[in-house]
Amino acid sequence: MGKLYPERPLVGVGGLVLVGDSILLVRRGYPPSRGYWSIPGGHVELGEGLYDAAVRETLEETGVRTKPLGVVNVDELIKVDERGVRYHYVLVTVLLEPLDPGEKPRPGGDAVDAGYYSLEEALTMNLTSSTRGLILKIKNKLVPLENPIPARRYVPPD
Repeated sequence: MGKLYPERPLVGVGGLVLVGDSILLVRRGYPPSRGYWSIPGGHVELGEGLYDAAVRETLEETGVRTKPLGVVNVDELIKVDERGVRYHYVLVTVLLEPLDPGEKPRPGGDAVDAGYYSLEEALTMNLTSSTRGLILKIKNKLVPLENPIPARRYVPPD
């Protein structure tokens, strides 16, 4: 994650990879959320598109090659303590299709473990709150998996 007590919200992106009834998860190796399971993800870098960031983060953390299908979820993660806003993320989830559904995930980057888990099994794991919420939305059919929202990059006129 970014620096503590930022001046403005940061954009985080997650890669949602589903194969059958299984979801690709990583176990975080660094704070915050060290030891918790989540979908692969991280910061969108300056000048990087949402899709590019989701594909990059998923590849870095799992070795799984993907192509983006669209945006399926947006959440916020805001942590406040006695000193103020500790962090504030706008989390955008991009549905990704694996190029090779049989490709075995291998942890990398800040992930210490990676694998596919059924949605039911995942809900028994030590998940980040945002990932638990996302899985519950998927189970309750509140995520547009069949019709993801296309993200477009616009260039403003001079």
